[in-house]
Amino acid sequence: MTAAQLPVLAVVGPTGTGKSDLGVALARHLGGEIINADSMQFYRGMDIGTAKLPEAERGGIPHHLLDILDVTEDASVSAFQAQARAAIDQIRARGKYPILVGGSGLYVRAALDVLEFPGTDPQVRQRIETELERAGLDALRGRLAAVDPVSAGRLGDARRVVRALEVYELTGRPFSSFMPDRTYHQPAIQVGLDVDRQVLHERLALRVDRMVAQGLLEEVRNLDAAGLRTGRTASRALGYAQFLKVLDGLWSTEQAVEDTVVATRQFARRQLTWFRADPRVTWLDALDPKLHEKALTAILDQ
Repeated sequence: MTAAQLPVLAVVGPTGTGKSDLGVALARHLGGEIINADSMQFYRGMDIGTAKLPEAERGGIPHHLLDILDVTEDASVSAFQAQARAAIDQIRARGKYPILVGGSGLYVRAALDVLEFPGTDPQVRQRIETELERAGLDALRGRLAAVDPVSAGRLGDARRVVRALEVYELTGRPFSSFMPDRTYHQPAIQVGLDVDRQVLHERLALRVDRMVAQGLLEEVRNLDAAGLRTGRTASRALGYAQFLKVLDGLWSTEQAVEDTVVATRQFARRQLTWFRADPRVTWLDALDPKLHEKALTAILDQ
């Protein structure tokens, strides 16, 4: 197999299932480099709360697209698509496997699938947001239903409804028409990790407790000083939003931990639903003692 023929490998699944460790193990065995596909691990300084793999645990494997944004900046799926595909090409040129690792479903699809991103216009966006403030979300959703009933029925939060109306105004096409089918942009193999629900819930609770013990509150305090609250993406990250309330004196540490655990479990469920909908994913038990061997088999047999 020539370097140009090497498929992109993707390790996906819910948070807390060990994707980072498996990615490193595959990179060591096959000769690969990691591309981060966890949107919150893009942020510099967001280390403890995102379970970012420490440098010492990366086994000397190059990791790309970690620590590329300040917390004041917004993450962009379209920008990530360009960066990830450039990294894929560069890794292949070195004769290595590009290994995409992360649980941010849309970012994974942006890297792997044929996916077109419509442009933006700040003035159009501002006008629609002003209308949202004046008329309310129900009125905007009614407008959207008239031109794009699919998106109107699927999108719940105001930000996405505004985006769907912006896209329609700019392109004359429904926002839903830009959703991808499941066609790889270039050859790819996806391996998904999952564990029993109750076991995962216990693992996630322990993980949050460990983050607190490692200094999550102090990390949030430092990031707050760096402008965390002004970042529309970073400020909503699991754990960070909750511990900002601790800094404000609104919640106790115990309340923040409890809410973070619940929110993380809900997030893991949404991740699993997203990735389970993709029939191209080969699923493996994250706690299988032979996980690495089975993952290699799943990859090399395709």
